Amino acid sequence: MASEAIAALRIRPGGAYVDATFGRGGHSRLLLQALGEGGRLLAIDRDPEAVAAGKRMAGQWNDPRFEIVHARFSQLQELLQARGLDAVDGILLDLGISSPQVDDASRGFSFVGDGPLDMRMDPTQGMSAREWLMSASEQEIAEVLKRYGDERFAVPIAKTIAARRSEAGSAAFQTTRQLADVVAGVVRRRQKKPEVGKNPATRTFQALRIHTNNEGVELERALDAAVDCLAPGGRLAVISFHSIEDRMVKQFISLHSGKSSARHPVTGASLTAPTLRSCGRVLPAEAEVRANPRARSAVLRIAERTTAGVAQP
Repeated sequence: MASEAIAALRIRPGGAYVDATFGRGGHSRLLLQALGEGGRLLAIDRDPEAVAAGKRMAGQWNDPRFEIVHARFSQLQELLQARGLDAVDGILLDLGISSPQVDDASRGFSFVGDGPLDMRMDPTQGMSAREWLMSASEQEIAEVLKRYGDERFAVPIAKTIAARRSEAGSAAFQTTRQLADVVAGVVRRRQKKPEVGKNPATRTFQALRIHTNNEGVELERALDAAVDCLAPGGRLAVISFHSIEDRMVKQFISLHSGKSSARHPVTGASLTAPTLRSCGRVLPAEAEVRANPRARSAVLRIAERTTAGVAQP
């Protein structure tokens, strides 16, 4: 939904924008095409490989309006302040993992190929999925699978993982295929009717990826920062790919637009002035889903910054 996301931002030729999830630069290309000579685009990615690709592109583009930095999007506010930007006119978040991350088996995000069970968006920091899986308790594993994967069989999967660790020791779960096979065995034994077209390990891999990268907290911080960093009339566009992310974004916009904020007990009026105006959601067109099946679960939500809480000159 790249074109829809760019349209949602309502690009001002001389405005300042943030592509907070650069990936391989698809959105940044479109943003630069829409910007005028006085515009400015800051791209962010926590994946060193994405940043390296972005810097190569920057060299090819030789565009003074563009800069890419290696950082988490939760660091948005400090990144803008360091560049003398008090506010920007638009922020784009394309959540989840990128196609290059999925397609590269060595990153450990997918069960399609066989690779090390890593799953870190930034492999230079933090604990890998395998390291956590080998040290977490059975209860902790089950809780993560429930919370971040909506996995119905979280408890038996966690029990089987713990048993396999005990049996195989340090040889356990060296690769994505080893984990996928264990999870699939549990799910297939318990499912009354298999889900067509969906690997039984999908929810487990999603949950581990979200936990490994602390994605929920990162998203919360990024959304909070976005409200503070948007200029009045500036737009926030967020693309999510599963219900957990989309629910967080939906609830955040609802809260800050006054729809679910605290109300006066008598008048029913919102007790806080809305800082966002909801501009709706966009779902992928059938043609896009046919061309890119990964887009089938995408939801684009859009919000606009109001003047509430913004210091007036």
